[in-house]
Amino acid sequence: MQKTKSEEDVKDVYIKALGLKGFSKNLIDIQTKEVWFEAKANGKWSFYEMFTQLLHYVQVALNKGEEVPALLCVVDTDKAAIMQTDHVIPFLAKKTIKWGKSASEVPKPAVDAISAHIGTHFVAFKIENDELEFIETLKDAIKSGKIVRNQITPDNLKQVFDKWVEMIGQEVQGVHSEEYNLLFFADIMHDGKVSTHQDLTAELLFRNGDPVFLLAGKIHKLDTHEGYRKFWTHWDRPPRNEYRNYILERRDNLIPLDERIFKGAFYTPLHVVDKSYDLLTFTLGKRWQQKYKVWDMCCGVGNLEVKHSNPRNLFMSTLDQSDVDIMVATKTCVAAHRFQYDYLNDDITKSGNIDYSLTNKVPQDLRDAIALGEKIVILINPPYAEAMNAGTGVATTAVGKTMGEDVGYARRELFIQFLLRIKKEIPNAIVAIFSKLKYVNAPNFGEFREQWTPKYLGGFVVHSQAFDGLKGEFPIGFLIWNTGKKRKGALEIETEVLNRNAEAIGAKRFYDVPRTALVNTWIKRAKPNDIPALPLINAFDPKPGTKDVRGSRWADGGLGGMICKGSDFQNSRTVALMSSGYASAGGILVTENNFREAAIVFTA
Repeated sequence: MQKTKSEEDVKDVYIKALGLKGFSKNLIDIQTKEVWFEAKANGKWSFYEMFTQLLHYVQVALNKGEEVPALLCVVDTDKAAIMQTDHVIPFLAKKTIKWGKSASEVPKPAVDAISAHIGTHFVAFKIENDELEFIETLKDAIKSGKIVRNQITPDNLKQVFDKWVEMIGQEVQGVHSEEYNLLFFADIMHDGKVSTHQDLTAELLFRNGDPVFLLAGKIHKLDTHEGYRKFWTHWDRPPRNEYRNYILERRDNLIPLDERIFKGAFYTPLHVVDKSYDLLTFTLGKRWQQKYKVWDMCCGVGNLEVKHSNPRNLFMSTLDQSDVDIMVATKTCVAAHRFQYDYLNDDITKSGNIDYSLTNKVPQDLRDAIALGEKIVILINPPYAEAMNAGTGVATTAVGKTMGEDVGYARRELFIQFLLRIKKEIPNAIVAIFSKLKYVNAPNFGEFREQWTPKYLGGFVVHSQAFDGLKGEFPIGFLIWNTGKKRKGALEIETEVLNRNAEAIGAKRFYDVPRTALVNTWIKRAKPNDIPALPLINAFDPKPGTKDVRGSRWADGGLGGMICKGSDFQNSRTVALMSSGYASAGGILVTENNFREAAIVFTA
């Protein structure tokens, strides 16, 4: 291409590189049955100007009733672009373009009108970097009659988003990384002319043919457009109609992990939601959706409520306004009360009382139902974040500061803070909650269980791997409680056990075991001395690093160490005696004084 001197030279280079057969060179620079080309001898013409000239020929052909090809292509010494003709035929059929006297004349009004329409319909290439990709894409398009691009689906959503951030998101001026997902949705849910959904938080626009994003009333431009063009070379948009709403509902999967943990933005799978509604129907009766008002105060994009048949009884609040925007755009639970609300901070006075007039966000219908003591179900999958120390991180919410002074360590957990406010605000509610099981049987939550004493109505536990994005393997419980009635005696519950596919595989009991009965308190703990010992992470492996090093000292009369991963006897089967050293966190130093108790636990 560097040796070309004229437009004819440029044509010949492209004809040879593409291996075109049965072509002609007339008014249309290169013409085959499958594709028409507009060629220029230099890179001074924009894609929009070249396409405007080529579309003049298409308009003339359409006016004469002549056949037009499936593909249009513009090329010069530096760049090339391909577009499917069917994307512009309906537009040209309106005959609103003010063309010049000939195709070679490209009036600015015509360029502006064409630019506003073709926006993202063409795929652009920079020949220096994308020569082979252009040739392969055009050859494939000629064979199939259309540009072949990959579909965006729920299965590859995270992969596409990560690539979008790399090629496009980081080029957008003045946008924080946590807002990338909003721009991504605006971009993919656009066909180049209009958005597939109205009322999305962000909006894709085109200024002088270039993409810009509108967010919170501000226009955000891209530093460069090469990544944008290249990205949309590979992917087709918008996603297929059957995928669109589901993809928008999966916003949680695109939020940074630390923010997801804080906000509880983990999508509850619909097959698990089905099981929860079955259990609610069994527990509360077939007409519970008509009898009870339902408030989900951390609803996200509303997937816990999509199975509800009476949306007028639904109150759906969420921390992020963008979640509300997505629900509006996807028409999720249209008749429900959907509103932005920070349940752990809004409407809480300094003394820990509830005053709805502080924000006036809570709908009057919900206020009245609470005041009159109407039947209310709290249906939630709250965040599971925990503060490492009291008074830091998530413990600094208004609820964390003003409520639950007598529940000790448990107040550091966000989902416990939800229960603390619910207990104060709606003391007779039915609480149906997805959560970890700490509040049922963890030793550190004993003080909470003494204060929070509702009657258990039923529940199931499901494998954590049923939830996208949760790391580790542990049970997630969906437990139903009647806070208007008190349980009798120590807490003991039986649940159905579901696997990650939400299939029943058995049952399990959970107990609130007194601290005095736990293994780690039953064995007398030895007092370390000043003799160094090798800190371990299990029975055999030394602890790497220097952070949070424990068990680095020996003890008088020491014999070995014992590892116990948990406080129940099932886990105590993993214990091990060691000839020397002391186990790290969760370990017990075995000495002459506690050897008998340790031996009993070890043989158990």
